[in-house]
Amino acid sequence: QIKDSATLTRDVLEQHFNDLKGTLKKLLDERLLSLLQEVDVIEQESIKPLDECQKLIEHGVSTADELLREGESAVDGDVGQQNEKLCNFTKKALHIQLDSLPEVPSLVDVPCLSAQLDDCLLTILKNQIFSHGTVASRPPVQLEEFVEKPGGILVRWCKVDDDFSAQDYRLQFRKGTASPFEDAYVGSETEFMVLHLDPHVDYQFRVCARGDGRQEWSPWSVPQLGCTTLVPHEWTAGLEGYSLSSRRNIALRNDSQACGVLYSKAPTYSCGQTLTFRQVLIETVGQPDRRDSLGVCVEQHNGCDSLQRDKAVCISTNGAVFVNGKEMTNQLPAVTSGSTVTFDMEVVQLGSCSNEGGNFKLRVTISSNNREVVFDWVLDQCCGSLYFGCSFSYPGWKVLVF
Repeated sequence: QIKDSATLTRDVLEQHFNDLKGTLKKLLDERLLSLLQEVDVIEQESIKPLDECQKLIEHGVSTADELLREGESAVDGDVGQQNEKLCNFTKKALHIQLDSLPEVPSLVDVPCLSAQLDDCLLTILKNQIFSHGTVASRPPVQLEEFVEKPGGILVRWCKVDDDFSAQDYRLQFRKGTASPFEDAYVGSETEFMVLHLDPHVDYQFRVCARGDGRQEWSPWSVPQLGCTTLVPHEWTAGLEGYSLSSRRNIALRNDSQACGVLYSKAPTYSCGQTLTFRQVLIETVGQPDRRDSLGVCVEQHNGCDSLQRDKAVCISTNGAVFVNGKEMTNQLPAVTSGSTVTFDMEVVQLGSCSNEGGNFKLRVTISSNNREVVFDWVLDQCCGSLYFGCSFSYPGWKVLVF
């Protein structure tokens, strides 16, 4: 691990600084080209009026020189032609304004280009470069625990660097070790339930953190393998009145007039686990009904229209809790859109428990909207696993189970 991580770190550093050098050279070249273009523009705009002035002066000098030669020729010519030449010379001289010259700007008004280069840029770059990048001997956060869940894994992580103040965490996973990593969670919590995993298949996980007030992520934790042996919770397909998602973990009460209890495909809920129902109300919200139920039971009774019966515990959408068909005095908040209801059970055995039966009880905790009720559920037989189920009288209810 040390050699592999050191080799990988060298490769990352070399690639990063090579990219930086290429980017810096490109930026410097672009800046140089921009400044040179600016020099060209100033030069062209400033020299144009001076060129025009020079042309006017040269034209005036040329005209005066030509007139001077004509005057000399008139003086030096024959006496018979002098009068005519002098007359022409005089007329031409009167029409030429030899005393008129274009205005020439003073020297201080003529642009004088120079480059202003501040050496402090090198100092700033030097300080930034010398403080850019760090090498850590270990990541500030590591994976801590994997808890098997039906069709998923509860992943927990923790900080291992007390001086690191984490603002957010980022959990990634991938199937096996060949496929690319994908994000599973980004947030401030230190645990997350990764769902929709295939049982008996290894998944690789890694986590990193972002420091308080920073944009970049920390190095990744050491990747670790996790696996679940528990099959996912699924609703039973084919019951009229309910439509299921492709993974059969979401049930929607449709517009059918048929009623009844929708049970799990198999008794996949075991004591010691946490069973969670997450409620979502969609479109036209279904009317709550006293016979609505969410809960667990020992066995399926297809002739019942609610779990408010013997050998079952459940909660109604109005928050009433039923044990073996009897309503408890304690009541939970009503189940509404976005509510999450969880069932936790542990076995408290009473008397004998054999193939012939016997009394034993389950310590049941039902939680909803930050409130919970705890009670003992006494049964006349041992139950290593239980069915879960739901029933709704009106359409519009959508239930996710995990």
